Amino acid sequence: MKRSLGFALLSVISLTACGGGSDNDDSSGGVMPPITTEGLKTCDTGSDINTTATQSALTFYNESQYSAGRPSAIIVKINDNKVNDFTFNWTQTSGDNLVLKSVKSPVLAFTAEKSGNYSFEVTATGKGLTFNESIEITIQAANSNQLAVRTDQQAIKGNSVSFRLDQSTNSMPTNINWCLAVGPAIDADISTPEQALFTAPNVGEDTISILRATATINGVQSSDDVSLLITQGEPITSTYFEERVAKTFAYNADSPYATALQECIYSNQLQQSCTTSRLPLIGQTTATDKQAILDRLLVSHQWMGENFEYVLENLDPSGDFSTLLQSVTAIVISYDVRPSFYWVVTGAIYLDPNDLWLLAEERDTINEAPDYRSGFSNELKFLMPWRYVKNNNYTSYTVPRSVRTDRTTTEMMPDLASLLYHELAHANDFFPRSVHSSLSGPTLLDDFNRRNNAKALVSDQLSNFYPLISQEMASLAQVSFRGETANSTQKNYSPTDVTSFFSPDRASDYYAYSTTREDTAMLFEEALMSHRYAIQRDVGITDKPENPSANSIIVDWGQRGRIGDIKLENRAVYVINQMMPELDGASLIKGLPDPIQMAKGLSWAQNLEISPSLNRTESRAQTSSLSSLQPLFPPLRYSGDRHIKPVENPTKIVD
Repeated sequence: MKRSLGFALLSVISLTACGGGSDNDDSSGGVMPPITTEGLKTCDTGSDINTTATQSALTFYNESQYSAGRPSAIIVKINDNKVNDFTFNWTQTSGDNLVLKSVKSPVLAFTAEKSGNYSFEVTATGKGLTFNESIEITIQAANSNQLAVRTDQQAIKGNSVSFRLDQSTNSMPTNINWCLAVGPAIDADISTPEQALFTAPNVGEDTISILRATATINGVQSSDDVSLLITQGEPITSTYFEERVAKTFAYNADSPYATALQECIYSNQLQQSCTTSRLPLIGQTTATDKQAILDRLLVSHQWMGENFEYVLENLDPSGDFSTLLQSVTAIVISYDVRPSFYWVVTGAIYLDPNDLWLLAEERDTINEAPDYRSGFSNELKFLMPWRYVKNNNYTSYTVPRSVRTDRTTTEMMPDLASLLYHELAHANDFFPRSVHSSLSGPTLLDDFNRRNNAKALVSDQLSNFYPLISQEMASLAQVSFRGETANSTQKNYSPTDVTSFFSPDRASDYYAYSTTREDTAMLFEEALMSHRYAIQRDVGITDKPENPSANSIIVDWGQRGRIGDIKLENRAVYVINQMMPELDGASLIKGLPDPIQMAKGLSWAQNLEISPSLNRTESRAQTSSLSSLQPLFPPLRYSGDRHIKPVENPTKIVD
């Protein structure tokens, strides 16, 4: 998600809850540097595109030559019509089976590993019209030292776009250059040579743009073209979504809520909250099974819906996520959502698909626009890192995008589960199932305002019954998470000072002091991760060297599984009982492991192996399903870094 979109959402008082992780985490703890763009030069020669007319209004645009092992595409346009007015569905009808992850797009992207003939069929439906056409292409044998740029795609003008050149340790490209072979001028960020980031330019009609990457592989110069279909979009009239959002569609086209999802949840034309009579909470309907949830699912790519459905069917054996989802109106999974968030204006949860992909081809489709969650508190002298661990190992997936690989559900679930528990805790803080029958509308926002004004939210009651005590931590949180300027006293706090503030109090994490909403969500997230997955959260207070790393920061205080600390028991029990009373919060919390203290004076890395159950060799064997590409000590994560930190208008945010 682009910066302006993310922070436009955040400018509404009390309405937005924090977001989740992404592949673009800033591990430095500081503010991300500004992005600079430059106009791409025009290539010396244009790109050859074959135009294949049909007997209908469809026209195919295909490459002059396809090669095995190289990313490819077939593009379809509709004469005298806007592509965005139609829905598409591609099927492969002959040839070696391909992995197709853009079957609902006018741009069919694929990579054939074998040469031969391949046939495809596409159906386009819209404006009362249906077109069905077929095309056959021939894939030539792979060339030696060929480049591969991913991935061909469609974007509405104003959308963020990212292309990436494959990196391989066997044939690492060097001397990488980008140029524009076809299409309107583009200003791109190519500061990372293997990556081109830009905004789809303004066009007067659906337009094909082609970028070319040129590089040297094994001493031989090679190039590859990548295509972008820039399509028309309706004028932006929304005061909520003020920057262009991706084209999405109802995962279940036959859903009775399909039209409402399109108009009420993720639209540049959204003017006001929809009524609950039109789009109620899932739990307010008579059917609250898995299909009822899928009927509320809005996606930019078919695979996102398929993976989410698989999670509900196979990776949620206790039904936690299905239960918690009763308190949302919809689920949005789109390639341009970053970071994940819950928003009461729409009642929906918005998920970054970085937490859902399993195949490399799925990850290829996710936009790489930088995550603009900024780091504050540069003048403070302490850090508060965190990590999720199991059997003395990290559980978060940290293989970089430059390493193109598949991952397992075991590798996917820790990040996804913690994200869902956290964001859905916000939804259930605002609208727990116990109040669904008493909500009166006419919009969910009206109900929220009434509950908020009455201090009736779960988080309000938590703060009333079991408030946090440390005023020092509360003030520091305004510096770290709200952008306030640190005073001289705060600038001089040592890690030991912060330990004396934090450790005796009953917050599970530093970020809990940012708002009562986050305090509540952090308790719920950590408790359920420990209960369901035996994954525990480490939190620590360390010094702040110039170039912090797991090996260089020294722990003054730290705890594994702080949620099991007796000081937090009443608070965690209260939250769990309000959101999921069937779990019996008291029994759940009493069943969690006792917290383990970290060793003062040792590094964050040295404090990884503090659980007594397994030695390093055994624990590595037990987590062998995690990718061998995972670094032993991934980039540092700091308290609050998975969550939106507003910088443009922080005084208006109570999330």
